Amino acid sequence: MKSQYAVALTLLAGVAIGAVAVEILHAQSKPIYTVAMIQISDPEAYMKEFAPKAQAALKTAGSQFLAGGSPTMIDGDPAPPNTRITVRRYNSIEEAKAAYGSAEYKEVRKIGDKHAKFQVFAVEAVSQ
Repeated sequence: MKSQYAVALTLLAGVAIGAVAVEILHAQSKPIYTVAMIQISDPEAYMKEFAPKAQAALKTAGSQFLAGGSPTMIDGDPAPPNTRITVRRYNSIEEAKAAYGSAEYKEVRKIGDKHAKFQVFAVEAVSQ
């Protein structure tokens, strides 16, 4: 009978330790936000030929589109004309890199490069 209690207690302790470890690992993985500054040379072609396809390719790769449009400058030099800023959320830096490195996005980006110049960078979310 005592051995059954020992096995049950050991099993319970293992489950508790595992649950704590999972919570710690989950808390350590912070979302990643990509910010793109895009200087558009041909706005009409950009919006027609590139933007919908790029958004679809990045969404397929796991991104969540959070914000996009012309920036309103609050501090610093004004953005050049025809500048667009986009913000996307990913679960990890690996997911973000995979999205922008995917064959589907690279193919669409060839179209985008005809109509705009891109700067895309990633930042990690901060704990609240």
